[in-house]
Amino acid sequence: EIMRYKNILITGGAGFIGSGLALYLIQEGCTVTVLDNLSEQIHGTDPEKSSPLYRSVKDKVRFIHGTVTSRSDWEKAIGESEVIVHLAAETGTGQSMYQISHYADVNIGGTALMLDLLANQKTAVKKVIIASSRAIYGEGKYISAELGPVYPKHRIAADMDKGQFEVTYPGAVSPLQLVATDEESKIHPSSVYGITKQNQEQMVMTVCPTLGIAPVAFRYQNVYGPGQSLTNPYTGILSIFSTLVLNNKPVNIFEDGKESRDFVFISDVIRATFFGIEKEEANGQIFNVGTGIPTTVQEVAEGLIALYGKEVPVNVSGNYRLGDIRHNYADMSKIENLLGFRPAVSFAEGLRQFTVWVKAQEVQTSRYDESIAEMKAKGLMK
Repeated sequence: EIMRYKNILITGGAGFIGSGLALYLIQEGCTVTVLDNLSEQIHGTDPEKSSPLYRSVKDKVRFIHGTVTSRSDWEKAIGESEVIVHLAAETGTGQSMYQISHYADVNIGGTALMLDLLANQKTAVKKVIIASSRAIYGEGKYISAELGPVYPKHRIAADMDKGQFEVTYPGAVSPLQLVATDEESKIHPSSVYGITKQNQEQMVMTVCPTLGIAPVAFRYQNVYGPGQSLTNPYTGILSIFSTLVLNNKPVNIFEDGKESRDFVFISDVIRATFFGIEKEEANGQIFNVGTGIPTTVQEVAEGLIALYGKEVPVNVSGNYRLGDIRHNYADMSKIENLLGFRPAVSFAEGLRQFTVWVKAQEVQTSRYDESIAEMKAKGLMK
């Protein structure tokens, strides 16, 4: 079967998901353009040396070192592209709560520029894939024995100070039962990052159809695997924990360690995104991309320590970050039914592949303490 599209632009194409997708598409016979600003937080100070992701793609794609906040960079990048996969974004949930203007400029402003260009110039673009996020849901979906499905608001400091970390809902007497979050669930993000993702998704899904361009939105869950940044202390709990363990530092687990996320392996995310590009059934649709299985932070820490074979203390601290959610995992039935996508890599297998890769990297100094001090200084962490 021949690929339907030949020329594909990936913004953020030197990043974790983007670089993997670029290599996958090249194998499928596509010509890939990458627009990336090689952000220091992700790629280090000298990307030619410090960014294996950038090095993995730079000679295989048409690479544009630029930013989504520049109209002329967008013009250069779009060129003859038939599909835009818009992954470029600032992604730290905690960091977004004080770098508010910056997150809005890059995520919302960059997407607005792209759409403005598509609306006002003749291009070859037929499809836009937007990277959305589980963060737009805020807290996940719950069932109350008394009220049926409910969507709790984000938690308040007063409760968490007392060590009450589970969510509650007015009028619900029995404890709430966590269920999978489907695409029809309430959207109520609890961070500026989540708000910007919601906005990106809504703009793309609203504007593209008026231009005869097919939009597809992917609400990625917690993506992990070989290639993720081990230096960025604001994103990626597996990276943060790995760096602490390998530096023989104690692992600090927030809250009571029972908070959970849906961890989805990088190869599954790339395959799902490819289906979105290739399959017409994806057009106009919004999909969760996860595994449909919740994993607790405590399980993550214990799994990593076992695989690294290190004896480090695990400190369940009761610390918490404002804007962090308690639980969220994806309902995967829509993407399976419409695109035939099922995740192939279990968490145990993904964790094994991730730690094998980490052990082959240079041990990074942990910038975790700095990031925690910064969060505390901004009053965002207790």
